[in-house]
Amino acid sequence: MPPAEPASPGAAAESVTRGALARVRSVETLEVGYDAWLELRLAHGAARLRFREERGRLEQQGSFLVGAVRAASQERGASEGPAPGGEPALVSEQGPMRDFLRQAEEKLARAREALAKDEAESEARYQAAFGEIRATLQDRVRRYLAAAPPRLRLLLRKVGATRAILHLERVGGDEPVLLLFLFAGRLASRHGFLFDDSTEDVSLPPAPLYAEEGVAPGEVRPEASDLMARVRAPGEVLPVKGFLPIFVPRPEGGEDFFRLLQRGPVLEVEVAEGPGFRNVLTREESERFAGHLLRLKLEGRLELEVEAG
Repeated sequence: MPPAEPASPGAAAESVTRGALARVRSVETLEVGYDAWLELRLAHGAARLRFREERGRLEQQGSFLVGAVRAASQERGASEGPAPGGEPALVSEQGPMRDFLRQAEEKLARAREALAKDEAESEARYQAAFGEIRATLQDRVRRYLAAAPPRLRLLLRKVGATRAILHLERVGGDEPVLLLFLFAGRLASRHGFLFDDSTEDVSLPPAPLYAEEGVAPGEVRPEASDLMARVRAPGEVLPVKGFLPIFVPRPEGGEDFFRLLQRGPVLEVEVAEGPGFRNVLTREESERFAGHLLRLKLEGRLELEVEAG
């Protein structure tokens, strides 16, 4: 029989995006906005999978029909002998068999065109919704930063006469999202990113990146230089996980890449060195890091308290 018209995998895209946007517009909290964003990403991924499966189904159906017609033609050719002129039976076949194949192929072509159109419209709806959610969250982050700058408490722990370990008291609520925007000018891809210690491999520590926003699954554990390049790359969203990046200028030019790594009740300051990071800082490094936070405090962009132990 000719193939049936496929059901539309993108039929729910409009209602899904409308519901997510309604939540973001009606509630001011960042966490609710991020929840709606995550749900929309999951729905988007499911829609893409369903379109891929539907394309595969149509291809399989077309291949099956051609194979069935070829088999029928060969069977008839074996019983009636070769067609005049020695042409293959499938090519020379006239009448109901060829009409059946032509009608089936035409219907499959229409189904593929309808699926492609549905997929393009679904993708456009999702991308428009993602753009609005990002813009709304960015606007709220900027307003929160202006109205109530994050509060940090820096703890200095000396290691000998010339070295130190720096900790910051653990922050909570919306502060990780606000700090990432303050330090890197980027929107976090998830609200709870800083304290996410999940790992896809129990033999490895948590990865510093999520496999989203352009990061492939094999790119979630880059070396320090590649991680710095990822943070510095242009874009609205940064899929970091378990840490906050900070770039601190050097007096002679350039900058050092520091990160605040989640360590239970504190955030530990580490500096990039070679392929990894080092948590024991020189006196000069610890002073420059503290000075950078102090400059942000004097600019009114955060509240800072320093405690030397």
